[in-house]
Amino acid sequence: MASHPRSKRHAHCRADGIRKTLAAFLTCLDHLLCSGLSAICSNEQWKEVYEQIGDMIQKHRSTLIFVNTRRLSERVTHNLSEIIGEEHITSHHGSLSKKSRLSAERRLKAGTLKAVVATASLELGIDIGYIDLVIQIGSPRSIATFLQRIGRSGHALGTIPKGRLVALTRDELLEAIDLMCAIRAGRLDQTVIPDGPLDILAQQMVAMCAAEEWEEKALFDLVKKSYPYQHLSKTNFEALLTMLSEGLPSSNGRSGAHLYWDRIQGRLKARRGARIVASTSGGAIPDLADYKVVAEPDQVKVGTVDEDFAVESLAGDVFLLGNTSWRIQQVGSGEVIVKDAHGAAPTIPFWRGEAPSRTLELSQEVSKLREALDHRLDQPEVALDWLMQQATFSETKGKEMVDYLSAQKAAVGMIPTARHLLFERFFDESGGMQMVLHSPMGGRVNRAYGLALRKRFCRRFDFELQASADDNGLVLSLGPQQGFALEEVVKMIRPEGARAVLEQALLPSPFFTNRWRWNTTRALVVLRQRGGKRVPPPLQRFRADDLLTNLFPALRACPDNGMYVGNLEIPDHPLLRQTVDDVLHEAMDVEAWVHLLEDIESKE
Repeated sequence: MASHPRSKRHAHCRADGIRKTLAAFLTCLDHLLCSGLSAICSNEQWKEVYEQIGDMIQKHRSTLIFVNTRRLSERVTHNLSEIIGEEHITSHHGSLSKKSRLSAERRLKAGTLKAVVATASLELGIDIGYIDLVIQIGSPRSIATFLQRIGRSGHALGTIPKGRLVALTRDELLEAIDLMCAIRAGRLDQTVIPDGPLDILAQQMVAMCAAEEWEEKALFDLVKKSYPYQHLSKTNFEALLTMLSEGLPSSNGRSGAHLYWDRIQGRLKARRGARIVASTSGGAIPDLADYKVVAEPDQVKVGTVDEDFAVESLAGDVFLLGNTSWRIQQVGSGEVIVKDAHGAAPTIPFWRGEAPSRTLELSQEVSKLREALDHRLDQPEVALDWLMQQATFSETKGKEMVDYLSAQKAAVGMIPTARHLLFERFFDESGGMQMVLHSPMGGRVNRAYGLALRKRFCRRFDFELQASADDNGLVLSLGPQQGFALEEVVKMIRPEGARAVLEQALLPSPFFTNRWRWNTTRALVVLRQRGGKRVPPPLQRFRADDLLTNLFPALRACPDNGMYVGNLEIPDHPLLRQTVDDVLHEAMDVEAWVHLLEDIESKE
C-alpha cells in the first residue's frame, strides 16, 4: 500500500524504558570502518572489509549480515565463501526460491551455517534461532531499520544486541555517525499511515461482497471506520463502485467488472467468479516481473532474476545465484533456462532500483551534523573533540571526517545542508557541461527536484536531458546549446506551481507506468492468476499498458502528430489519481520538496 501521509506520529522516544534499552544497546555497538575511505569503495578496501568480516564470523557462533540489495547479497556471499568456506555461508533474499530460503533458515537455526547474508527478507517475524552478531554493510538509510536489524541479535533473556556498522565511503561514514547520534538522542523515523489507498480498497470491497451481499451505505460506513479511510469521500467511493461494476475498457472488452451495483436499491453483490478472483489475485505486494531461473536437466526452480537482467542476457552468459554459478542456455517467456557452470567465473546479477532512499528524518540528522561541524571547522582540533563526543568510533575516522568536510569548505566556502544548498556547474573531461545540486535532503526529495528541473529544461531548450539523483544531490547533464545564468535555476520552479510541473514530469517516467501496473493488479483489474494458472508478469504488464492506453490516450499518443500540445490533462479516474498520488508520495516526497521550495523563495 502506498499513499501520501495525512497523519504522522512524531516518533520521539520519550519513555525512560526505551532510553535505557537504547543506552544498553549502544554500549556494545561498534563501527567497522575500512581504512582510507574515499568517494567509492575500492577493490583493496573491499578486500580489507571481507577479511575483517570473515575474522568476526569466525569469532562468533552465528552472524547475520544485512545489505541493501540482492546484487550486493550475492557478491558478499561469494567473496566471503572464499574466506570461511562455501558450506558455512549462504545468501537470503526475495529472488531466491522459497525452498532455498527455507533451507538457509533451517541451517542457520540448526547451527550448521556460521553466517547468512540477507536483505530485508530476514528483518521481521522469522524464527531463525540465536544470533550473536549482526553486521550492517553500508548505511541502511533509516534509523528504525538499523535498530530493527541490529535487534535480530541477542534475542535471549539478559543479553544485549550486538552489531557492527560498515561504512564504505566518506559520505556513508558521516551518515553512520548521524545514525548513532539519532539513536543516542532517542529519535526515530516517523511512522506514515497510508491515507485511503483506493487500489487496496477496491480489492477489499470485492472480497467483502464475495462473502455476502451489502447495502451501499452500510459498506461505506464500515470502510470509514478504518483509520486509513476516515477521510474517504463519497465521490471516490462511488467512483470505485462504478469501476468495479462496469469494468475498465480494454482491447478485449471490459476488465475488472466483479460486482453488481443496484443503484436504485443501493445494494451490492458479487458477480460470478469474484470469490476466486479475490482469493487468488489479492494481496498488496506487487509482482516485480521477475523471471524464473530453471536448472536443467531436472527442471528445478533455483530462483528468480529481474526482467531487465533476463532480457539483456544471452545464451552462454554465466551468472551467480544462491552461491552457485549458472550458465544460461535459453531465455524464454518468463523463464531463464540454465545449467550448472561448475564454478566458472560468474557475472553477478544486476537488479535495478532496489536500494532504499534515506529517510527524511535521517537526512535531517545529516544536515544537523554538517551545520554543527561547519561552525567548528576553523579549529580542526575543536571540531574533532566535539565529533568524538557524539558517537563511538576511532579517532582516525573522526579526523578523516573532519578533513573531508574541511576540504569541501575550502573548495567552495560552504558545507551543503538543508538550510544552505549549493548549485554547481562544471565541464567534465569530455567537454560536456554538468550541473549539480548538492542537497542532503534524501533521494525522494532530490528525485522530485531533478525530475521537475528536467521538465523545465526540456520545455525551455527543447532538449531531453540526462538526469540522476541520490540522497546527497542530483546531477543534470547539459549540452553546449543550453546557456543560462546559474542563478536562474533557483527561480525556474515556483512553489505554487511546483506540484503541477512535477505531475507533468512524472507521467512519461517509469515510476508512473510501473505503479500503474501495480495498482491495476492490486485493484483486481489485471489478474495475477487466471484459470488456476499464474499470469506471467510480462502479460500483466501488457494488459496494464493496454488499459492505460484506453483510459489515457494522450499519454500514449505519437508526438509527431502534434495532437496534444502543452500539459496533459489527467483523466478523472480513481486508479489514475491513485497512481499519480503513489508516485508523488512513495517514489518521491512532494510535500517536503514543496516546503523546500518555499524556504528557498522566502530565503530561509
